[in-house]
Amino acid sequence: MLAGTEEQLTKVHDWLEGDPRFAGMMVKRTQCSELPFKRLRIKSKKEIVPLGLHDVDAASKTGIKVSPKEWRELIKRDDVVLLDNRNSFEYTHGHFKNAVDPGVKYFRDFANYMKDHLAQWQAEHKTIAMYCTGGIRCEKTTAWLADKGVQVYQLEGGILNYFKEIPDAEQDYEGTCFVFDERRELTTRLEEAK
Repeated sequence: MLAGTEEQLTKVHDWLEGDPRFAGMMVKRTQCSELPFKRLRIKSKKEIVPLGLHDVDAASKTGIKVSPKEWRELIKRDDVVLLDNRNSFEYTHGHFKNAVDPGVKYFRDFANYMKDHLAQWQAEHKTIAMYCTGGIRCEKTTAWLADKGVQVYQLEGGILNYFKEIPDAEQDYEGTCFVFDERRELTTRLEEAK
């Protein structure tokens, strides 16, 4: 995440687009009344969000990405298990209607939740669809499940992209989306919650 003026953000975006490693990268912008970060901090980490499993390659494969428009139709189906791939704290702030709260405190606990329920869903011929705030956690989880031969659909760009692309997102989403910066919560209109 990066904060700045529209001009500053465009400069950084254009610079990143000039590097083949970042070309075509999905960018999500939201407005804020104050800078959402107190300072710039750049860290090199082996893993952005630890799933607690080894050898998960989310760079070369992930689940089936579904656009926000397609997502709206997918989650209406009776055969879909809609999973919130965030922790319970985030779920309590807001979630898609009929979404399952996995009841986890940390993302690394999500794999155990999946292991406990996957066989039942497969036996019931359920379609698995999952979402998270911006898409990163789904990238990890769906890559792991793809390794196991499980087909999973994921919301492209996460909740924030859904809010950006679907003007009446409140029809499908209850509450706000918790974000890990000074804004704390965003409405379905991508505005800071009061």
